[in-house]
Amino acid sequence: MGHYHDVSRELSAAGRDLRSRIPDVYATYAESSNAAMGTEGVLDSITKELLAFVIGVASHCDGCYISHARKLAHLGASEQQVAEALGVAIFMMGGPGTVYGARAFEAFLEFRPAQKQQVQ
Repeated sequence: MGHYHDVSRELSAAGRDLRSRIPDVYATYAESSNAAMGTEGVLDSITKELLAFVIGVASHCDGCYISHARKLAHLGASEQQVAEALGVAIFMMGGPGTVYGARAFEAFLEFRPAQKQQVQ
């Protein structure tokens, strides 16, 4: 698969262990996530995911941008949509944006081929 798939699996295992110890916290987080991301309103799903993706980049959160890169690939976001969103992150973050933005774009590209194979 690739590096970002490996990181995602590693973080998922760690998250499951922690979730088993504090299930109420995770349940509340899941409710909040669903309220923010679960349905389309004025903002469509791709726009919401782009926002979350860029916030993950700005927070230097590998697990965050990896998770949202996978979701963007699943939703069919284009490379250009993702690149332009990362352009805003770079503008707002400066130098660190060029590093984390590049990592995040690479993660998105890694998940795109897997998504294309599932669709066919």
